[in-house]
Amino acid sequence: MQTRKLGYTELKLTTVALGTWAMGGGGWQYSWGPQDDDESVAAILAALDEGINWIDTAAAYGLGHSEQVLAKALRQTTSMPFVATKCGLVPAGDGKIVPSLTPESISAECEASLKRLGVDVIDLYQIHWPDPNADLAKAWAQMAKLVQEGKVRHVGVSNFSIEQMEQLQNIHPIASSQPPYSMLHREVEDGHLAFCAHNNIGVVVYSPMQRGLLTGKFTQERLAGLPLDDHRRRKPDFQEPQFSATLELVEKLQPIAERNGKTLAQLAIAWVLHRAELTSAIVGTRRPDQIKETAAAGDWTLDSDDTEQVEELLNEHSRKLSRA
Repeated sequence: MQTRKLGYTELKLTTVALGTWAMGGGGWQYSWGPQDDDESVAAILAALDEGINWIDTAAAYGLGHSEQVLAKALRQTTSMPFVATKCGLVPAGDGKIVPSLTPESISAECEASLKRLGVDVIDLYQIHWPDPNADLAKAWAQMAKLVQEGKVRHVGVSNFSIEQMEQLQNIHPIASSQPPYSMLHREVEDGHLAFCAHNNIGVVVYSPMQRGLLTGKFTQERLAGLPLDDHRRRKPDFQEPQFSATLELVEKLQPIAERNGKTLAQLAIAWVLHRAELTSAIVGTRRPDQIKETAAAGDWTLDSDDTEQVEELLNEHSRKLSRA
C-alpha cells in the first residue's frame, strides 16, 4: 500500500489506517453497540495482512477496552504497526466520559494506555478533544514532556481548530491533526488543510465513510435496527431530511464506483485521499471482510473525470438540503 510522510516526522504511514472506535464495544456513551472481541482481533490481524502499518485507537473507546483488544491482537503477530492513541476524555460513571486535560490527568492516562497496550512507547499520542475550560497551553506542555521522557514519540491533536493549533505550535511542534472529513462533512477544506500543509502538520482524517452512510449498505430498515446504545441514532446525519438525501446521493455515486470496478466504501475513502494535504484516512472496522475491502482504497487514485462528477453530485446534494 502507498505511504505518505506524517508532517515533519520520520513516520511513513499507509494511506489507510485501521480505526478501532467500534471495537470498544457497547455500554458507553459513544458506543457502536455490542462487538465481539474475537472478531475485532481477527479484523486487526487482517488489516496487518493487507499491508496497513498503523492503527488508531483511544483510551475513551470502550473506556480502555479498545486498547486492550488491540494489545491482544498485537500479541498474536510479529508485524508491529505504528500505534496511535488519545487522551483527554476520562470515565465519569455510568459509561459516560468527560474532558480532563490537566497535566496530572494526561500523565496518568498515558501510563494507563502504555499498560493496556503493552508497549514501551506510543508512536503518536493525541489530545482527543480540546476542552474549552482547560488551559490548552499547559496541557500541550505536558504532552511535550511525555516526548522528552521517551513515553511517546510524537504528539498530535484531534478535533482542534486552526486557532487552537496556532496556540500550541510555539510550545512544541504538532505532528498531526485528526479532523473528520468525508463527502458529507467538508469543513476542513475551509482553511484547515492549508494551515496544516503550511505548517508541516500531518493530517489523518476520521469517518471518511461517514459512520457507514457512504458504504451503500445503509437503509431505513438498518437504521431502525441499530442497537439502542449505538451513538449514531443521535447524530443529525441519521435524522431526516439528511438521511434520505444521503441515501439518494449514494445511489447516484454507485455508477462511478462500478465503472472503476470498486465499491462505494472504496470510492468514499479514495475521494478524501485525493487531497494531497492528507497523510492517511482512518477507516473504522468491525470485521475482517470490511478491512479487506476498504484497505484496497489506499492504492486507488481517482481520475479528474471521477472527481468532477463526484463534485457535481455533492453540490446537488447540498442544494437539496439547503432547500429542505
